[in-house]
Amino acid sequence: MLTLLLYVLIVGLVAAVLFLVASAVFGRSEELGPLPEGTTATVLPVEGISGADVRALRFQQVVRGYKAGEVDWALTRLAARIDELQFQLAEARSVQRQVPVTPEPK
Repeated sequence: MLTLLLYVLIVGLVAAVLFLVASAVFGRSEELGPLPEGTTATVLPVEGISGADVRALRFQQVVRGYKAGEVDWALTRLAARIDELQFQLAEARSVQRQVPVTPEPK
């Protein structure tokens, strides 16, 4: 019984050491380096959010992924902008339907 317990402990220790070595060597394959503590790269313009702004968004990574507050903030801003654009599009379509089209004289 003692031999089995010793075998399990040694296998666990070897697995932990291999995991730590692999983590140190291969890392997480992040394209961006870590941000300094207390800073954020999450930036969106006040008005006129474009596709390039969304593609340039970066969120600070924490132990279990991204900071939920930053992601929620960005999604709220994007949702508001989408709503605004949909409203403007609906207005433009309704104005376009109201304007009678008159044929040009020949």
